[in-house]
Amino acid sequence: MLSLVRQAAVVFAAGALLSGAVTHGSALAQEPSAQAGTLREAAEAEGVFIGSAIADHRLSDSRYNAIASTEFNSVTAENVMKWESIQPSRGSFNFAGGDRLVDFAEQNDQQVWGHTLVWHSQLPDWVENGGFDAAELTAITDEHITTVMDHYEGDIAYWDVVNEAFNEDGTFRQSVFQQTIGEEYIANAFRTAAQADPGAKLCINDYNIEGVNAKSNGMYNLVRDLLAAGVQVDCVGFQSHLILDSIPGDIRTNLQRFADLGVEVVVTELDIRIPMPADSAELQRQGDQFESVVSSCLAVDGCAGVTVWGFGDADSWVPDVFEGQGAACLYDENYQPKPAYDGVLAGLGGEPGGGPGPGPGPGPGEGCVANYQVTSRWNAGSVVQVGVTADRAVSGWTVTFSLPAGETVTGHWNTQLSQNGTTVTARNAPYNGNVPAGGTLNFGFQTNSGAVYSAPVVSLNGAACRAA
Repeated sequence: MLSLVRQAAVVFAAGALLSGAVTHGSALAQEPSAQAGTLREAAEAEGVFIGSAIADHRLSDSRYNAIASTEFNSVTAENVMKWESIQPSRGSFNFAGGDRLVDFAEQNDQQVWGHTLVWHSQLPDWVENGGFDAAELTAITDEHITTVMDHYEGDIAYWDVVNEAFNEDGTFRQSVFQQTIGEEYIANAFRTAAQADPGAKLCINDYNIEGVNAKSNGMYNLVRDLLAAGVQVDCVGFQSHLILDSIPGDIRTNLQRFADLGVEVVVTELDIRIPMPADSAELQRQGDQFESVVSSCLAVDGCAGVTVWGFGDADSWVPDVFEGQGAACLYDENYQPKPAYDGVLAGLGGEPGGGPGPGPGPGPGEGCVANYQVTSRWNAGSVVQVGVTADRAVSGWTVTFSLPAGETVTGHWNTQLSQNGTTVTARNAPYNGNVPAGGTLNFGFQTNSGAVYSAPVVSLNGAACRAA
């Protein structure tokens, strides 16, 4: 028997409106989750969502856009809905970035998770250092919440109303809100949010609360007390910015005690960082640990879904904040899937090795045929022609393969091409991104060496192709 949360999520996946969210295709008609080839398919088969934080400036990149639109059925605003972005000066609101995310979600039948309304960080200076008294800061906060939620009413399924309210010892963080208003700022924010958009689900979110500890105890006690006071709190978000080999062993037990309060529990910002450089064994363990976290949440009666905090290492926040650490996401720097992808897929009940990729869902060897030919070779160079025939229509393509060490591309045509070490990434030119089902994309390049080597494995949009 599905829980009420899972039943609601299945209805959402089947096409009904959930809290004003944009809906997507039917999960009820889905094949069993073991047959799922994408994260989205696996999540929908389980009646939950799988999401990613979305970087607004990356949506114009065809590779990024293709993965974001096909692998996830939920998207979270990474930065564009934070206070400094959306109200940088008092009374002046900038909704452009958030509107782009909502439009993107509507185009791809995804729900939107709003992040975040009240947070101590990424505040504009006029709020943090304005010197307001309790009454005025409360009024400012109420106005911000109401204006933002009114603008997006009906478009946002979940809101992080209050973010990171606690210190590690379970006491309240001494933010400008806590210092000026006191802890009642949290209840005030939730009451205001409930009035602003009665259809949205309201969440409180924090990090280092995945296991049972002083901080999660503080959060538990707060949520319990808010509910007892009649304050609407619909869900608790567990950010889960984790470290390889340091995953709490009691995640499921901890999430379950929150779910027992009657709230949804959600893993909201999942990544697992590794000391760099990461080797293959570490990446494999990372995949196993992603699977463990996801499956722990889904085992809880009340888990609504999981969101990863960005999907590609190229866009991860981790290296900028944790020196010497990185590789925290599901895809590598070139948007190629890592064992972490398979781990999340397995945690959702899908079948690892089913072929992640930003195309319409073909698995390795099932969606394309690659013809890689060295058409001429001489002592100091070679010319290579590549043709990839797609079984299904493609809108925007990325082709990747590896060259032998020392082989460097010196020129190319019919593509936008880059090389990182031995890895070559070829993207469509502005005029040849659309390939019909059964059609062939063609491009070529020249190298600085006439070395003889076997044709490499060629991948189209993350899925390995059969050799011609």
